[in-house]
Amino acid sequence: MEDYILEVKDLKQYFPIRGGVLQKTVGWVKAVDGVTFKVKRGETLGVVGESGCGKSTLGRSIMRLYQMTSGQVLFEGKDFGKYSRRQLRKQRLRMQIVFQDPYSSLDPRMTVGEIIGEALMDHHITNRSGMRQKVKETMDLCGLPSYYINRYPHEFSGGQRQRIGIARSLALDPSFIICDEPVSALDVSIQSQIINLLCELQKEKKLSYIFISHDLSVVEYISDRIAVMYLGNIVETAAKEDLYAHPSHPYTQALLSAIPLPDPTRKRERIILKGDIPSPANPPSGCKFRTRCPMACEKCEKEVPPFIDLGKEHYVACHFAK
Repeated sequence: MEDYILEVKDLKQYFPIRGGVLQKTVGWVKAVDGVTFKVKRGETLGVVGESGCGKSTLGRSIMRLYQMTSGQVLFEGKDFGKYSRRQLRKQRLRMQIVFQDPYSSLDPRMTVGEIIGEALMDHHITNRSGMRQKVKETMDLCGLPSYYINRYPHEFSGGQRQRIGIARSLALDPSFIICDEPVSALDVSIQSQIINLLCELQKEKKLSYIFISHDLSVVEYISDRIAVMYLGNIVETAAKEDLYAHPSHPYTQALLSAIPLPDPTRKRERIILKGDIPSPANPPSGCKFRTRCPMACEKCEKEVPPFIDLGKEHYVACHFAK
């Protein structure tokens, strides 16, 4: 039997659209619209898709930074959505997040030591002297010299700030971390350093990750399995080797065709999707991808495609999947 650290079941996250003098709810933005998946203990699940598809909202909803509209999140077998505020506070020791922007995610008025050690003091895990030692150990683990402990965020580069963000998430010794596009704001050379750091930490600490990104080459490197999102739904999920070798959903095929090849003498046939991404406030009926899909037919307009098991834990939501 598989050991799953996280199970998400039919998660929905809707945001109200308000209008009129009385600001009544006139509609809903369906940012995440019925997402189901599992994360095995010790693995990395990559979540990819275009900007605006709901990736970051999914991560924040799992963490209950947003109060989810409906659905269920089971973390280590327990319903994360039913915890009281006090229970949630205790459970978050095991579950952390690394944010996308290393500039805005750090308080400019706090030193590195205060940023990393704040949660240790807040949860009464250690006293002030013990906190300082723990912070230095965590900084060393993340490639930050301990003499940086009294410096402020504005004194660091983007890559160093993201290391501070990772150190902050590690300070409480979590078992699961959501990485919300942690390298998208960094230079390519720095991206590789941060990705390698996350891989090393995973091996050393036996961590499980959800790695959210729009960069398919980065996701291929760090992930064990990959889930492809489109307009609030997962349309395909598979082991990375299977997904990159045999993409089955037309949207996945289009995304993979955009990855540049390192060999200039080789060319890949580019699939250009027509039209714009529909609004999550008014998504298409049936298959949400049908307005941009070259294979769309009348059935796609009327019926929501079910997830089809292609074997080897490869699932795809498409009427034409084989």
